[in-house]
Amino acid sequence: MKPTKRNKLTIASLLLSTCFLLFPSAHAQDKVIAAKDAEWGYLNPARGDKSPGAADLWGDRTKDTATGMLVRFNKGFESPPHIHNITYRGIVIEGEMHNDDPNAAKMWMPTGSFWTQPAGEDHTTAANDKTNLIYLEIDEGPYLVKPSKEHFDNGERPINVHADNMVWLHETDTANISATGVSSAYLWGDTHSLYGSFVKLPQGFEGEIVAKSDEFKAVVISGSLKYDNVKTLDPGSYFTLSKGAHSRIENEGNKPSIVYIRATSPYQVKDSK
Repeated sequence: MKPTKRNKLTIASLLLSTCFLLFPSAHAQDKVIAAKDAEWGYLNPARGDKSPGAADLWGDRTKDTATGMLVRFNKGFESPPHIHNITYRGIVIEGEMHNDDPNAAKMWMPTGSFWTQPAGEDHTTAANDKTNLIYLEIDEGPYLVKPSKEHFDNGERPINVHADNMVWLHETDTANISATGVSSAYLWGDTHSLYGSFVKLPQGFEGEIVAKSDEFKAVVISGSLKYDNVKTLDPGSYFTLSKGAHSRIENEGNKPSIVYIRATSPYQVKDSK
C-alpha cells in the first residue's frame, strides 16, 4: 500500500520520538533561573523586614548543605556586629557593599568585587547605594547569625577584593579560552576539585560555554546575556550545565559581561564568530 500523507507524518513523528529517546537533549538536566523569577524571603527571619531579603538560587540555606543565594540590602543598611556559624563568600552584583571588622573604615566595593567572611569572625556589613544586590555562597549550612560574644577563630582569614584590583588573564588554568577578548579571574578553591572564578565576555560576544565537570553552576554578575537564543539573563540570573553540555551565549549589552562560575574542573569558552 502506498503511504498516505498522514502515514508519512506518523512515521516521521515516530522516528523523531525515537531520536529523542536515543539522544536526549544536552540540557535535559540543566536549570535556568532568570533574576526576575527568584523567590524572595528574609536572610535572617528573626529580624523580619529589618533583615536583608534573600532568595536561594540553588541549595537550601536553612539546611546542612551547600547553597548559592541572592541577598539584597536597602540603602543605608548597616548590620550590628555579629558572627556566622559558617564561612561564606560574597560577590557584589549591584550597588556598593562594605564588609569588615566593626571598627574598620568603610571600603565600598562595587559590582564585580569579591569577599570572604570566615566563620566565627566578628564583623559588620553595610550597603551604600539605592539598590544593593550580592550573590552569597556557602559550602555547608545552615546559614545562621549569632552574637559577637560567641566569636571564635577557625583559622581562616577574610579577603576583600575591590573590582579594580581583580586580575584578569586570557590564558589560565581556570578556563580553556578560545575566544577573542574573553578573560577569566581566579577567586577561590582548587581547580582539581572545586573552585570559583569569573569569566568576562566582551561586548558583542557570541559563542559557547562548555562544561567539563560534574558540577557547573553560573551566576550573571553584570551585563545582559541571551541564553541559547531564548532567554535573556540579567544580573542575578543563574544557570547550570551538566558534564559535556554547552550553552550558546550572546552578550546583548553595550559593555562587557561578567559571569561567576563554580565548577569542579576547568570549563571552555569558545567563540562562534
